[in-house]
Amino acid sequence: QVQLVESGGDLVQPGGSLRLSCAASGIILSFYDMAWYRQAPGKQRELVANIIPGGSTNYADSVKGRFTISRDNAKNTVWLQMNSLKPEDTAVYYCSAYRLHFGTSWGQGTQVTVSS
Repeated sequence: QVQLVESGGDLVQPGGSLRLSCAASGIILSFYDMAWYRQAPGKQRELVANIIPGGSTNYADSVKGRFTISRDNAKNTVWLQMNSLKPEDTAVYYCSAYRLHFGTSWGQGTQVTVSS
């Protein structure tokens, strides 16, 4: 059974940084496309960044140059380094794991609040 556990969310001031972690169990991470999504109140869930097994990455325009997604397949962990945070980055951040024929699994989410 796939389990994804996010951590690292917090209250941070504008301009600050946070590092989110996603610990995966029940899967071999190297087989999966991994991604971070976020959902702000009253808005749809949106893709923030994703990383394929080979390491190529993709980012939403709103976070390019500020966020970095990375993975360590040996540790079964994915991270999202978030710098220069803005109030509009406030959301619940979700980790996801996708593999063809296996579908998508989701974590429970971690709250990020950017406010002074």
